[in-house]
Amino acid sequence: MMLMLKRPRTSRIAALAGAGLLAASALSCGVPAASAAPGNSSLPHIQVPNLVSPLGQPTPEVQRAVTDFANQPWVPVQVRDALLQGLAFAAGTGEIGGPPLPDSAPHFRQAFWPTVSPHCMGPGMNSTGTAIAVPGPADLPVPAPKAGQATFVFTALGTQPAAREQGQMHVYWVNLGTFRTGVTPLQNNGINPTGPATLSGVADTGSGTILAVVAGSVNTGGKSCGFAPTALAAKVK
Repeated sequence: MMLMLKRPRTSRIAALAGAGLLAASALSCGVPAASAAPGNSSLPHIQVPNLVSPLGQPTPEVQRAVTDFANQPWVPVQVRDALLQGLAFAAGTGEIGGPPLPDSAPHFRQAFWPTVSPHCMGPGMNSTGTAIAVPGPADLPVPAPKAGQATFVFTALGTQPAAREQGQMHVYWVNLGTFRTGVTPLQNNGINPTGPATLSGVADTGSGTILAVVAGSVNTGGKSCGFAPTALAAKVK
């Protein structure tokens, strides 16, 4: 499940890529405006196109839309580069590497964009963070999610093993079907014991589509590495 980047990213690039991917995806794929029937006080119904594949990667239509958006002549060069780099990371192209997943691997959703902790591995050496959500029931190393649960996993690439004491990285989630919300701390549960630092936790989300934001810091190598927020979505049975 590991993803690797050859070049370090800055937190500004990660933030621009994340915001740009969402904005460009929505705008270019034609998300209709919210509307409500006259006299209807219920929340407006918003139709959102399928922006990601079953693996949580942007669909070919989204990749094309984001690329076209980024290459508009009025888009600043830095924003264009951030969009294309974030798209390459999320789509599994370009600079990404790592071992292939086994055929028996559980279904998962990866974060919409990577996140970065500047100087986490030393002066000028940034760590790129990646997050995934595994909806239950699934057979995983601890902790395994049951039905109505999701396991969130955060990996700080290139770092030393995670310290035993954690508690500063959290997942803030909402069930879009039931409006149930929660905050789940991510801990060292023994995943990747020789590194990179990997934290995980199970959330009792209930069944439905879950939108989550992962943010906080990872204790590794005798220091605390703060990561900018990233977001992901998953459908839990």
